[in-house]
Amino acid sequence: MNEKLAVGDVLSCLNTASTMITHAIEHSDNEQFRQLLTDSRNKMDSLKWDTYAIAKEKGYYIPAAPAGNADLEQVKTAISG
Repeated sequence: MNEKLAVGDVLSCLNTASTMITHAIEHSDNEQFRQLLTDSRNKMDSLKWDTYAIAKEKGYYIPAAPAGNADLEQVKTAISG
C-alpha cells in the first residue's frame, strides 16, 4: 500500500470512529461516560485535523474552493427563512 492510500484509509477510519463515538454520546445517559467519550472524540478530531494537514501538504487531498459571498448569503437566507 502506498502512502497516499494509507493516509486516506487513516482519515476514513478516523471519520467512521468519530461518527460512532458521536452516536454513543447522543445515546448515553451517564454523564461521566459522556464526558469520557467527548474527550476521546475531541482527541480524535485533533488527530483527524493533523492527518488532513499532512494529506493536504503532500498533495493527497485538494480541498474544495472557498465559498463566495453569494453562496454564503444563500445559505444564511435558507437557514433564517
